Amino acid sequence: MSREAQFIVFCMESYKTHKALTGKQVFELFEKYGVFEYIQDFFDVLHTTGYQYINNDIDIYLQARNAVLPA
Repeated sequence: MSREAQFIVFCMESYKTHKALTGKQVFELFEKYGVFEYIQDFFDVLHTTGYQYINNDIDIYLQARNAVLPA
């Protein structure tokens, strides 16, 4: 598995805990709003930060796209 793929899994697991979501909910959310592409595009920067920064960054990204989080 590539470093980028490992990092995406890390981001999904971290965000799952951050928002108390299931893995399926996070996957669908990331897929619907382009978070996977965002993480890939900014891998060089994001992988040097901590999980709290990443979770907050994903929150900001999703808010900018008027994302609706699963209930």
